Amino acid sequence: MVHPPHAEPFPGSGRDADAGAVFVLEAKGEWWHAGFHLTTAIVGPTILTLPYVFRGLGWGLGFMCLTAMGLVTFYSYYLMSKVLDHCEKAGRRHIRFRELAADVLGSGWMFYFVILIQTAINTGVGIGAILLASECLQIMYSDLSPNGTLKLYEFVAMVTIVMIVLSQLPTFHSLRHINLASLLLSLGYSFLVVGACIKAGFSKNAPSKDYSLESSKSSRLFSAFTSISIIAAIFGNGILPEIQATLAPPATGKMLKGLLMCFSVIFVTFYSAAASGYWAFVNKADSNILKSLLPDIGPFYAPTLVVGLAVLFVLLQLFAIGLVYSQVAFEIMEKKSADVKQGMFSKRNLIPRIILRTLYMIFCGFMAAMLPFFGDINGVVGAIGFIPLDFILPMLLYNMSFKPPKSSLIYWINITIMVVFTGAGLMGTFSSVRKLILDANKFKLFSSDVVD
Repeated sequence: MVHPPHAEPFPGSGRDADAGAVFVLEAKGEWWHAGFHLTTAIVGPTILTLPYVFRGLGWGLGFMCLTAMGLVTFYSYYLMSKVLDHCEKAGRRHIRFRELAADVLGSGWMFYFVILIQTAINTGVGIGAILLASECLQIMYSDLSPNGTLKLYEFVAMVTIVMIVLSQLPTFHSLRHINLASLLLSLGYSFLVVGACIKAGFSKNAPSKDYSLESSKSSRLFSAFTSISIIAAIFGNGILPEIQATLAPPATGKMLKGLLMCFSVIFVTFYSAAASGYWAFVNKADSNILKSLLPDIGPFYAPTLVVGLAVLFVLLQLFAIGLVYSQVAFEIMEKKSADVKQGMFSKRNLIPRIILRTLYMIFCGFMAAMLPFFGDINGVVGAIGFIPLDFILPMLLYNMSFKPPKSSLIYWINITIMVVFTGAGLMGTFSSVRKLILDANKFKLFSSDVVD
């Protein structure tokens, strides 16, 4: 098969004529900026599902899987960074996942496989961010105006308008301040939720502490695999090469510092949210722990002001998450539409940028309004997408680039991780498709209720 143009490794001149590289993936960042971007891409509202994840695993297996997944993820991202550094030293600084995979593996179809998976993930996260942000607005509106008439799709329109405005920030690097705020917001709502869960656990109405798992062995096994696939999706991001591309060259060593910053935040937020939420609500933990704190029936377990502030922090962070995952789409559009000789803010480039980014956000907003059950679809996309990009390809790329001896420990660690996560991806896909089918009777286009 014919490769995509192998001149894409950007040894210099080719990259200078590439508007997606020069404009969107502008290489000006420091290691802490990469840390901000990585944290926004990984540490999001999905951490509020971790108490629910522990329902299917219990204390011991829950912490073991969370720790193992964290270590494997850090290892995987570190290997990916090493491969990027290796290519850069050889005169081929890759700034896109698809080009890195095609170059190292020497396969044209890999270029298109990665771009297909990345597009599905990034568009899916963009749609999901708009939908969740709209749900946050709807929750706050319902509390302030219980008899209000606004529907979910109207909140989707409001969020989409804000995203259209924010999407005009021209480069990935220009999101660094927004992503610093996102990092602080993730710490903020995590601490609020942890405090609320501790208060709930000590209240007189606290659920009984029954940590038993499901009685059926098959149900326990299925729940465990579902929980593991959720953890894998929570740790995934699929855009590490694009984030590393924003670093001012040479990027060697900078990404490791960014990863250490990101995983410090992960350690604080993931473990505290999982432990406090599962301890407080045990087998009654909802898929969103905020709903457990303010149940529809029975007394509230936390002050509405505390939960309301957490919801506000989640809402604000979702704008940053939507922007980060849109950057791949933006660089693809800019590469095709912009003229690098005209300048980033010339009329020739500014007008197409505004039009294309606006149309992209309108598409994401329309899909969010039309499919308020998109979380179920996203589960399938996550299992099919995040696991290959984050837990299989990095190991393969490392083995192909550095060619460790087949008798070496690192070679077999990488092979083992690839095999285990291929199995986890298949099980995750199966469980996500099963949930999609079970929830099918709840699906209604342009509904005002989000299917959990």
